[in-house]
Amino acid sequence: EGVVHQPDRNRVSMAMKEPLGVIAVLAPEESPLLGLLSTTLPALAMGNRVVTVPSLQYALIATHLYQVLDTSDVPGGVLNIVVGPREELTMTLAGHADVDGMWCWGPLDLCSDVERLAAENMKRTWLNHGFTRWSDDSSASGERFLRHAVEIKNIWVPYGI
Repeated sequence: EGVVHQPDRNRVSMAMKEPLGVIAVLAPEESPLLGLLSTTLPALAMGNRVVTVPSLQYALIATHLYQVLDTSDVPGGVLNIVVGPREELTMTLAGHADVDGMWCWGPLDLCSDVERLAAENMKRTWLNHGFTRWSDDSSASGERFLRHAVEIKNIWVPYGI
């Protein structure tokens, strides 16, 4: 899946896509089931472990997802759903050093706090800054979610003289 670059004549370079690691997802409030699934599943599909905070108003939807996961082949601990006060959980996850990425769909002030806390430990963020993503096909593209769930690692291999 890598892309070969063209360095000078004595080297080979490849760009490989690798999972980020642990991604914390604050699912959107406006589309509880669609938002939960479309933010969580792409991160899982790319090989990440996910801690997701579902919509608080419709948290029962997320608890039903537990039943699906319980009977599936998804290993334990790969998807973790945490229900509780969204702002408090978001601040904890944004500042946690073992979380490698933070995707947040929330109000502008919450997204600003996530950016500030994530900058302290160099966490990758993807924020909506209070805007809805599921209003049209271009902003709800699954490909964009997949691209944000990986990082590009370059491998340089010397060869020859």
